Amino acid sequence: MAVFIYFESRTTQRGAIFLIIAWLRPAPLHRDICVHSRSFAAILKRVSPARKIAFRVLERVHGGGYATDLLRRESGDPRDLALAESIVLGCLRYQAQLDYLIKLFSGRKQLKLDDVVRIALRMGIFQLRYLDRIPAHAAVAESVELVKQAHKRSAAGFVNAVLRKVNREPIAWPDQATELSVPAWMLARWQGQYGEQAAALIARAALEQPAAAINPDTGRQQDPGAQSIVPLLALEPGMMVLDLCAAPGNKTAQILALGVQVVATDRYLKRLAEVPAEARRVVLDAAAPLPFNIKFDRILVDAPCSGTGTLARNPEIKWRLRETDLLRFAGLQQKVLRNALPHLKPGGRLVYSTCSLEREENEDIAANVGSGLPVASTHLRLPGRDPGDGFFAAVIT
Repeated sequence: MAVFIYFESRTTQRGAIFLIIAWLRPAPLHRDICVHSRSFAAILKRVSPARKIAFRVLERVHGGGYATDLLRRESGDPRDLALAESIVLGCLRYQAQLDYLIKLFSGRKQLKLDDVVRIALRMGIFQLRYLDRIPAHAAVAESVELVKQAHKRSAAGFVNAVLRKVNREPIAWPDQATELSVPAWMLARWQGQYGEQAAALIARAALEQPAAAINPDTGRQQDPGAQSIVPLLALEPGMMVLDLCAAPGNKTAQILALGVQVVATDRYLKRLAEVPAEARRVVLDAAAPLPFNIKFDRILVDAPCSGTGTLARNPEIKWRLRETDLLRFAGLQQKVLRNALPHLKPGGRLVYSTCSLEREENEDIAANVGSGLPVASTHLRLPGRDPGDGFFAAVIT
């Protein structure tokens, strides 16, 4: 049974007046509504700012961007930004599960979907199954509209049909990697290195929203795992410290808070802008020979790495990283460490650290320092076992 609506807007000296004359009868389905106004139809098709932001960010992540950086650049109502962040990070954390659910609810084992269609389906399923207090009709209708606005109208019916089948019934996942929403090769590596139980804890921790933590010494937001590295330097007032690969500067701020002088370097000027101005900031490539003619009491090599210890915070890494990338990172890390060592004073201390869980970037690097200096100790933090992100550190003296 139809609901006929007449919608009109008029402008007077006192502003706009909106006239709505309607003949209403009970209508069981939204599709029975006959809209006699293009303006009113546009209102019905409007996508909420939160979902627009989430869709835009997920598209850019697919193109190589990083979710947290992209979300930080968005502006709008804090409630919209919070929902967008929840959808974006949730879709990335649970991506393997969501892709399996697309196949399950579509009834098709082999699916070739355009990227924007898959993104809209992931968003819709995530809202319907994983979030509370999200109206089902909004999750479905706006996912369909996002596909249309992305110029994939031919897929709108398919998206609508799939999302209307979504429920919250328990799922028998096809394998552990899908259940934990982690690439099978990554899970297998952790199982081999840390054991079945620890590997599962690492993967499950990557599905959780990290707790916000503030460093009391700096006032900066900083993960507990990241906070654990600087104390290994055993700093004393008056020391001169070289902080290589310093951006975004949280560890630099920790060092400065202890009353020492810091030379902080990074490859990119834009990233160095985030480092505290109290440090002597230098733009350089730490993979090339360093230009300093002095030696330092302490050196922190917080090396570029795969970031597999930060998957809860940077979930896109799970789907972007390839196992072959680990050797590339290891080669870079060796260069940075070997370039740093000649600038350490006799009797000084160097801390090599990564936020990686992979042996090639951690123990293997420490075991092949090649400078004649001993590795005094190594330290490992595992997500799910220890608070915060995963970190490795080697103390070289």
